Amino acid sequence: MKKTNKINIRVRYGETDKMGVVYHGNYAQYLEVARVEWLRELDISYKWMEENGVMLPVVSLFINYKQPARYDDLLTIEVRLKKTPSVKIEFDYTIFDERDNILVEANTVLAFINSKTGRPMKCPDYILEKL
Repeated sequence: MKKTNKINIRVRYGETDKMGVVYHGNYAQYLEVARVEWLRELDISYKWMEENGVMLPVVSLFINYKQPARYDDLLTIEVRLKKTPSVKIEFDYTIFDERDNILVEANTVLAFINSKTGRPMKCPDYILEKL
């Protein structure tokens, strides 16, 4: 079962605030990139899922900021599937800097939604089979 994936992101200047650190709202985007790449490692894309009637909105986001990231830092984002998905899928994340310091710990919960009905649905079999 593919539970963990890591990606690297370099902090761009426009992602920092006047203090020279990554603006807190940008971390949600970093988590999204990691989550999308986790799915891509399973040969599944968000785009393909949406084209096939499945939406995955975030229903819960928790971020614990431990240390700031700064412009040009190379970040490693580790994403971990917390448990086998059902109607929801839950991920834990850790963001490290180049010295392996933990900068952020986070968690997201997303719901599988049928795009035709707007109602929750169970995790598609094609995802469960890949896990």
